[in-house]
Amino acid sequence: MDTLKGKTVLITGASSGIGAALAREFSRLGASLILLARNRQRMEAVREECMQLGAGTVRLVAADATDYAAIDAFVPTVEGKLDYLILNAGISQRSLAVETTEEVDRRVMEVDFFAPVHLTKALYNAGKWDNSTHIAATSSISGLFGFPQRSAYCAAKHALKGFYEALRLETGMKVTLLFPGRINTPISLSALEGDGTAHGKMDPGQAGGMDADTCARKCVRGILRGKRQVRVGGKEMIACFAYKWFPGLFFRLIGKASVV
Repeated sequence: MDTLKGKTVLITGASSGIGAALAREFSRLGASLILLARNRQRMEAVREECMQLGAGTVRLVAADATDYAAIDAFVPTVEGKLDYLILNAGISQRSLAVETTEEVDRRVMEVDFFAPVHLTKALYNAGKWDNSTHIAATSSISGLFGFPQRSAYCAAKHALKGFYEALRLETGMKVTLLFPGRINTPISLSALEGDGTAHGKMDPGQAGGMDADTCARKCVRGILRGKRQVRVGGKEMIACFAYKWFPGLFFRLIGKASVV
């Protein structure tokens, strides 16, 4: 297997779910990690796992990715240039478009789009990445087509896809977009309802989804192979095929589908 000893990987949203699983997977390859998330206590547990799995070093940065003052203070402390920048932090939504406040729309866009873009630019301006750095951004299957009760989430993930595809074209650097489907993570617990309150429950679709470590293993394998896109999930990924080749059927079925 490829080894990443001596390589530095920065992962956002690394305290749980796919982010924590990505940290574990990179640790198995011997990488040194910088983990950024809000919850230091959960990151401490992730760090312990990563060290046991073979990580070189693991640095924790407890910060909200949308707290740009904190992010700007952190960026100069990164030593040298990053080898991999993994932009994974995100938040989801569970509400009809017309019943979702603009504050919620903006919050989802802030977390899922503007925050990773800000970090990317701040790191670049500080000389912390160049064209030899490999960037991976976690979009979603919802970043490939619209889905009911995910309007703001779909919009943010589509925007993320567009920005990082453009960055790849402008720089010629390696950029991998990750498109997970239903993965068993806590994302639905913190998803926002239309009024901004937390959804607060585990959706059946998430609970029955692919486990996060399997997802991370497939994602890291795709990143190391230099793939432009990595689509990972279960039978829900058939929707990607239907969207491209049978759009009429796709929209009829998605319109009737369970939104959980």
